Amino acid sequence: MKRKGRRKSGFRLKHLIILFLIFWLSKTLINQSMMIKDLNSKRIKEEKEVAQLEKDIEELNEEINNKDSLTFVEKVAREDLRMVRPREIIYIDKNKDKSLFQFFRK
Repeated sequence: MKRKGRRKSGFRLKHLIILFLIFWLSKTLINQSMMIKDLNSKRIKEEKEVAQLEKDIEELNEEINNKDSLTFVEKVAREDLRMVRPREIIYIDKNKDKSLFQFFRK
């Protein structure tokens, strides 16, 4: 005897739609996972940069507070103006670092 309500076995349209939905959901989840990973790495990089900038601001504020001290004046004279104390000798090793030699040569 045949059954009237017997289903056909095989590949139907709803199987194709379900397969497409599974593929689409997995692709979306993978893309979101990669995006989250990328954003987290950018956030960590930005946090490090902010911490460095805060440190620089703190150092600059400290220099502003100490601008009238003799040690600050001496530091500026040595580093920015390349001045030396009387009878002080600066030795430059030409073989060690060429960029350092060019710094003092200007």
